[in-house]
Amino acid sequence: MRPALVALFLPLAWLAPSAHAQPVPPLTIEQVMADPDWIGAPVERAWWAWDGQHVQYELKREGSLIRDSYEQAIDGGGAGARVEDAQRGRLDTANPVYDAQRQRALFVRNGDVFLRDLRSGALTQLTRTAEVETQPRFATDGGVIWRSGSTWLHWSPQGGIAQIAILRAEKDPAADPKPDALREQQLRTIATLARDREQREAARKQDEAWRKADPTRAPAPIYLGEEVRIEDGALSPDGRHALVVTRRKNADEGQGGRMPKYVTESGYEEFQEVRTRVGRNAPPAHQLWLVDVDAGGVREIKFDALPGIAADPLAALRKAAGKDALKGNRDVRVENESGAAIAWSDDGRQVAVQIHAVDNKDRWIASVDLERAQLQPRHRLTDPAWINWGFNEFGWLPDNRTLWLLSEESGWSHLYTQEGAGRPVQRTRGRWEVSSPVVGADGRSFFFVCNRAAPVDYEVCRLDLDGDRIGEVTALDGVEDFSLSPDGANLLVRHSRSYLPPQLSVVGLDGRARALTDTRSAAFKAREWIQPEIVQVPSKHGAGAVWGKYYGPDTREPGRKYPIVMFVHGAGYLQNVHQRYPAYFREQMFHNLLVQRGYIVLDLDYRASEGYGRDWRTAIYRNMGHPELEDYLDGLDWLVEQRQGDRERVGIYGGSYGGFMTFMALFRKPGVFKAGAALRPVVDWTQYNHSYTSNILNTPEVDPEAYRASSPIEYAEGLQDHLLIAHGMIDDNVFYKDSVVLAQKLIELHKDDWELASYPLERHGYVRADSWLDQYKRVLRLFERRLNPPPAAGEAR
Repeated sequence: MRPALVALFLPLAWLAPSAHAQPVPPLTIEQVMADPDWIGAPVERAWWAWDGQHVQYELKREGSLIRDSYEQAIDGGGAGARVEDAQRGRLDTANPVYDAQRQRALFVRNGDVFLRDLRSGALTQLTRTAEVETQPRFATDGGVIWRSGSTWLHWSPQGGIAQIAILRAEKDPAADPKPDALREQQLRTIATLARDREQREAARKQDEAWRKADPTRAPAPIYLGEEVRIEDGALSPDGRHALVVTRRKNADEGQGGRMPKYVTESGYEEFQEVRTRVGRNAPPAHQLWLVDVDAGGVREIKFDALPGIAADPLAALRKAAGKDALKGNRDVRVENESGAAIAWSDDGRQVAVQIHAVDNKDRWIASVDLERAQLQPRHRLTDPAWINWGFNEFGWLPDNRTLWLLSEESGWSHLYTQEGAGRPVQRTRGRWEVSSPVVGADGRSFFFVCNRAAPVDYEVCRLDLDGDRIGEVTALDGVEDFSLSPDGANLLVRHSRSYLPPQLSVVGLDGRARALTDTRSAAFKAREWIQPEIVQVPSKHGAGAVWGKYYGPDTREPGRKYPIVMFVHGAGYLQNVHQRYPAYFREQMFHNLLVQRGYIVLDLDYRASEGYGRDWRTAIYRNMGHPELEDYLDGLDWLVEQRQGDRERVGIYGGSYGGFMTFMALFRKPGVFKAGAALRPVVDWTQYNHSYTSNILNTPEVDPEAYRASSPIEYAEGLQDHLLIAHGMIDDNVFYKDSVVLAQKLIELHKDDWELASYPLERHGYVRADSWLDQYKRVLRLFERRLNPPPAAGEAR
């Protein structure tokens, strides 16, 4: 949003093609849909080297699936150099864990744990195994702990590596057997059996005593029982306690599907097992256990203390659907899609755990009384619609007593801190969102991604907890992510622009930026791309303003009406109107081609999109496809009134959720959209997955009306315009079956002017350039035939 400021720090190659460049031929559909290697590889991952003077990052090798690692100095003294194969063993990696003094760092590379001394650069490899080690952190004794499967290990320079906690989802062989009259009869009447048992038990007890007395012995396994499966866990830094998450081993997860694959190396039809449908069944409930590592004791932590856990937010819907009322506590899961679900303080004395209701209406954060094995509720976030998938990070400040967390309770994701049992204190506020928070090196500040200036402008912000002072550190418009340097003095920022795939800059805490990379090809930079105009479309349906990207000619011809194409992004909860390089970079180039051919294009962040707060996200609860369509109808009115759009020549297209919305537009507003292309589309929400769909529509058994209102197949009778359906046949996200079922429905309804294009080797996200080209040739041909724009000035057809 501040191009003049940013330009001061960008190399000239980022700004504009040379004035002496040769004329570039018109854009073609073949160029737009070519293998994206022609654009230049984006920086996909990046991290600091140990010295804070170099950065390391990954780039895709041209014409290959391989990602090479590069290293580059931050002083601007040259381009990055590929790390040779023999030097890969010295690499650092992303997301290191620092000790309290930031003098040592831990990280996992290729599944092994490494310790880096940040003063000398000395690298110590702690493991070299076929197992995948996780959760490395510094122990309170100065050593290192990590997890390997269900075992926790400890390393110190003096003692080397030792197992300190071994968990088994098995029956304890030392446990007394269940009472059995026949067994007791045998032991009472057959003395030899009784004597053998006594000797075995005596030997076991002696071995246990020797194990406890001998510091060279590994600890005995801790048994959780044969009826559970271990799902997660975390060991305290002092090694005294572990929190362990389990589920019932034989919980019914519902019937999955089998997806046929026709084009195979074997030459035979093959079948892939695929996910269950929504409501068939809910994810299994979790149990939480406190393990006393030294004593080997295990106590279950009950969820009864969580406020509202026994209240049923779906009671009215259950009653209307003729279902039994909920009895007892709701099922919960200890999980966090934003990161870890269990957070220990550095001193090991406090632990917090995040718990989600399976019905998606509540999220709790609670600490654990380690003496009583009881939850102590710290924060409850409740929503009559659903709790967000993101904005759930939490943890402890270095003072070991202050809990921090993100919450949408104000309507926007903001940062809170809490000491003890008091209410959390809101530290940021406003109509903007905090994401990806990182505690500063001083322990009294936070850095995070923010969109304070505008929903479309993402920067790194800094919060000083002493006075709650906040401000943007960067002025790059399109921040993707960032990491703090080992000394906390600089940020490594991965950022992008509309036609700049993610690149790297180093930004000091004073805001000064040094650009490190520009990986775009000369051919891509040579083109004069249309910069999307970010607009705000007034809502006639009470939504305020709908943000959008408009693509059109620099100068519109007086009196001319332009055919309209409207693009619908996927995922529902996704943001495409921003300053970043879009996930839909091919579609953005396609929009350039459409403008070149005489169209105008509008891409909206309709209600349900990310970046605009809780109420915008949940506006579609139990009513998918309705508020969003209102926003597109408002966008159409705006194009007609403000951009000379032709109301009689309107097309719409999109993939996944965008394909679903294309159906809703053509089926529910026949005659308004003359042509639509639905790519990998959802036809019937009862066929989609549980974790996404049950948030928005509950489940088909509890809330059948929401599914009827939201599924395009219920409105297929309304089709009267021209429809293209395109779908990958091995799509294991939105099943190809959806499009096949709709094809049968359209046949039964005797509908004309529709077609189904199938791609036998594509999943949900296409990976082959020829499939992209075939699909978008069809989309372009549909619009050219049905919207029939006249040639642009000077353009022959």
